[in-house]
Amino acid sequence: MSPTFFQEAEKAFDLFLRTYEAKYPKATLCLQKDQEELMAFFDFPAQHWQSIRTSNPIESTFGTIRHRTKRSKGCLSRDGMLHMMFKLGMCAEGKWRRLRGFDYLGKVITGIKFKDGIEVKTKDQAAA
Repeated sequence: MSPTFFQEAEKAFDLFLRTYEAKYPKATLCLQKDQEELMAFFDFPAQHWQSIRTSNPIESTFGTIRHRTKRSKGCLSRDGMLHMMFKLGMCAEGKWRRLRGFDYLGKVITGIKFKDGIEVKTKDQAAA
């Protein structure tokens, strides 16, 4: 039987710790402490993994807004600035990627469990 994604990730995690523990003990200790949170990635549908991996989606969304507000340097009133930020956010929304597997969102929200990106069928679900 081939190892699961989770098992492969745990092996890679352990290898990383062994490799860098001597040189960076505080960093590896921090990673060990947060291992459960780091591995929570595999508790979501596989279709969502690409979106979860995307680095800093909030920061990239506000990049356009930050660029414009620095250029205006207080030329606008508070209401004018809020309006401009709202409109820039609306424009940025058009460039966002759609979430793959959006039909799984309802399952995630209702608490259905996933293991290695695949839905775990419980006895209650099988009977229904």
